[in-house]
Amino acid sequence: MAAQPSLIPVEEYLRTTSDPDCEYVDGVIEERAVGEYDHATWQAILVTFFTARQDELGINARPELRVQVAPHRFRVPDVTLLSRKAPREQIITHAPLAVFEILSPEDTMTRMLEKLADYERMGIAAIWLIEPTKQLFYRYSQGQLTLAAIFELPGTSFTVSFSEIAALAE
Repeated sequence: MAAQPSLIPVEEYLRTTSDPDCEYVDGVIEERAVGEYDHATWQAILVTFFTARQDELGINARPELRVQVAPHRFRVPDVTLLSRKAPREQIITHAPLAVFEILSPEDTMTRMLEKLADYERMGIAAIWLIEPTKQLFYRYSQGQLTLAAIFELPGTSFTVSFSEIAALAE
């Protein structure tokens, strides 16, 4: 029989620091997969791309920001897009405009789908999963991953092809 992890109070999790930041799911601190070169490259590209357009779009782009998706669940998306109209919070409790998760070799689909479902339950309108080695882009909605080529920023007319964003890596 497998040993049960010991449960940690949310207050203790909020006092912890680790690099990379861990997630907190129903009393259990979960390590996130450590990004490798491709992962880090995509994270940098997304933050750079959206930061360059932050005034135009009224957004802030942030890497590895804690998002409280439920009372006892904290996730750390690889990149989060926040509306500048949203309250400024140290830990995000209002649904961001969009989140991006970038697959690492250690990620499992089961854990990733659970995380994406948490984002959807929180009310995040645009949830994206990027497979960096094959440059595949998936939109998560209603429990399903759908291959997509165009990013749309919710509440705006802004769209961009992922190939345009990927060109920044070259």
